[in-house]
Amino acid sequence: MPGVQADVAPSSRLERGAAQRTAILLYGLAVYLFFLATFVYFIAFVGNFFVPKSVDVGPTVPLARALAIDILLVTVFALQHTVMARSRFKIWLTKVIPQPAERSTFVLGASLALALLMALWSPIDGVLWDVSGGALAGILIGISMLGWTILLLSTFQINHFDLFGLRQVVLCFRGKEYTPVEFKKPLFYRYVRHPLYFGLFLAIWVTPTMTIGHLVLAGALTLYTLIGIRFEERDLARMHGESYKEYQRQVSMVIPGRPRK
Repeated sequence: MPGVQADVAPSSRLERGAAQRTAILLYGLAVYLFFLATFVYFIAFVGNFFVPKSVDVGPTVPLARALAIDILLVTVFALQHTVMARSRFKIWLTKVIPQPAERSTFVLGASLALALLMALWSPIDGVLWDVSGGALAGILIGISMLGWTILLLSTFQINHFDLFGLRQVVLCFRGKEYTPVEFKKPLFYRYVRHPLYFGLFLAIWVTPTMTIGHLVLAGALTLYTLIGIRFEERDLARMHGESYKEYQRQVSMVIPGRPRK
């Protein structure tokens, strides 16, 4: 800590600074790998693909208890995103941890909340539709996977590594100042302001088998996302000013379409 040992030699201070930067880098890399593993498992969780526990596979409990558990889990996930994304929380957090690690810590919190949701999720019996086993099932699975692909590609079109904290920790390791990503409108973003969320909706709603449990997950995540977008849009408008407000007037929020003149 600066000022604790005034008699430390300059070379020792430099070495200690390098050690801290290395620790921050390793922390960011570890968090990113954990996020990737959680994200891939969530795709399998939603689609019931090759995992021991999924949205429809696992121990069952009475309906009222299952609903309470599942809604609570989504609420925890939503609160983590909402609270940790606010400016006041970020200011407080960076008094506790180094600034370059702030975004990685948000990603860690989100990944832990999602992992908790999958670990404790209670499947709910009851089928609303089931077209598994036929050609239509393959088409629906393909559309769902397209949604996940759109979601992932959307992150790369802005700055994937900034979004998930890697850019921040790498810049810190190299001893360079962080500069915010500038506002731009790459491919997907020319037709919809939030292609990431459009991809998410495709991924979680398009399924060959819609159970009540799957409906609860998709509905709760959709509701939270539509509420959360309002806060995100407010922050973006404050950050980018009139350029983003003009973007809001020209491009639809979640449903892709031709830009309005």
